[in-house]
Amino acid sequence: MTTIIIEDEKPAARLLQRKVEKLGVQVQTMLHSVEDAVQWFSANTHPDLIFLDIQLSDGLSFEIFEKVEIKSAVIFTTAYDEYALRAFKLNSIDYLLKPIDEDDLEVAVAKFKSLLPKQEVPVQNLALDFEQIKKMLTNPFEKNFKKRFTVKIGQHLKVIAVDEIECFFSENKGTYMHTYDNRNYLIDTTLENLEQELDPKDFFRVSRKFIIPMKAIKEIVLYSNSRLKVVLPTYKEDDVIVSREKVTDFKEWIG
Repeated sequence: MTTIIIEDEKPAARLLQRKVEKLGVQVQTMLHSVEDAVQWFSANTHPDLIFLDIQLSDGLSFEIFEKVEIKSAVIFTTAYDEYALRAFKLNSIDYLLKPIDEDDLEVAVAKFKSLLPKQEVPVQNLALDFEQIKKMLTNPFEKNFKKRFTVKIGQHLKVIAVDEIECFFSENKGTYMHTYDNRNYLIDTTLENLEQELDPKDFFRVSRKFIIPMKAIKEIVLYSNSRLKVVLPTYKEDDVIVSREKVTDFKEWIG
């Protein structure tokens, strides 16, 4: 099975690639714009499956279908729900809202795999059945936020629930989580991606360096230049400062 990813944000594309390949699906290539995709489809054999973001850097990905006859099934990956109906008119297998939940992704891939041996029709004719479409269009879209993280410790994997995390921080081009038992774990993502994956009711990015959960706030102290300092239960390696441009939003967030 051949697969490609079309996503304008390269970190998001790499993150999706890792999630997809964990399911045993190898990604052939990654494209980042409408123009790149049109050129690639015009010169290459079309893959079995495309993971396709809708809003690309140079336009909507629907423009690709207007310029090239796509012969592949599509799983849409997007942060916007208003394109669902238009997406289903194409070769759509599923429509996943960002941040993409790994369980939902697994279901979508399994749905595609299960359809292949049962259908004696070209891949491009595969589509969601009526009840699935009806459910998608009549129910409100709900984002599934991260509930746990998996970290590697030597040869072992450790699962850490978000409730155990006191903060996320960046340091020396790496991203770390700090837990209530006063331990740091390097994680393979960025604070920018985490902003999309964490529930904004519970987590707030106070600066370029820190994302903190509401429940970890022990004390808030006035700091210089109209900023605020947040005291956490165990993290003492550096001051957690709410940047000046974030102060107003932070005050609204904490209520």
